[in-house]
Amino acid sequence: MQLLEPQHWTDYELIDSGEYEKLERFGRYILCRPEPQAVWKKTLSEKEWEDKADATFKRAKGKNKQDDNDKGEWTLKKGMPDQWFISYQYKKMNLKFRLGLTAFKHVGIFPEQAENWNYIYDTITGFMVEDPKVLNLFAYTGGASIAAKSAGADVTHVDSVKQVITWSRENMEASELDNIRWIVEDALKFCRREVKRGKKYNGIILDPPAYGRGPDGEKWILEENIAEIMELCHDLLEVEDAFLILNLYSMGFSAIIAENLIKSYFPDNKNCEYGELLISEQSGKRLPLSIYARFKR
Repeated sequence: MQLLEPQHWTDYELIDSGEYEKLERFGRYILCRPEPQAVWKKTLSEKEWEDKADATFKRAKGKNKQDDNDKGEWTLKKGMPDQWFISYQYKKMNLKFRLGLTAFKHVGIFPEQAENWNYIYDTITGFMVEDPKVLNLFAYTGGASIAAKSAGADVTHVDSVKQVITWSRENMEASELDNIRWIVEDALKFCRREVKRGKKYNGIILDPPAYGRGPDGEKWILEENIAEIMELCHDLLEVEDAFLILNLYSMGFSAIIAENLIKSYFPDNKNCEYGELLISEQSGKRLPLSIYARFKR
């Protein structure tokens, strides 16, 4: 099992964490947000947190600190914008992201995923096939999509929320890329249809939530639906010049679960990597943020 931490960020850092919160710098702005896994003590004082934070997210009344689906509102200091841009560079990949303060504490990016963006870029640029096709499921604001596009892939981006697709397009354009295929649809429905059509992809990226809704009210429950979508991905993935990344945020899930899913539905692949994605704060404490399993062939 591997513990992976992004090494190429300049526009992001984790300053401190603890007591169900994290203090982060995104570009020139510092945010205080809930973090249900930060059950330890803070290193910095409350006054230092208050002095540093340009924006602080407060949970709605009655919300549990262990709840990762927080709803609430932001308190902003003077000069703090609602939207701004940050950059991420790796080799010849130059990504730009529009960030924004949402009502669910998210800002439009998961910084630990930079390790997967690097993996996507290195894998695609190492393929012998021209115009490799990549499918990004539950694609959110498209970090993995624009990483694949910057490596020269033909990218299909699937998400169930139209506004999030619009946000993804902004990130593509800011990164001076184009021609990503945008699909507003339930991921399971889309994969079922693609299998019937006999479609194949050189890369598949899955970043499913614990719970979710499709555009027509379709219900997604990770424990109930992950098996079917993994089976469909098996049918969609090319035999050669191919990769798959499975990323899971569901609290309580072990990285071994992600590994076993890969081994169950792709038993011929012997080079599965699996583990946790994390970020270290200034004091040296490490904050685990997701689990992953991935392979290439």
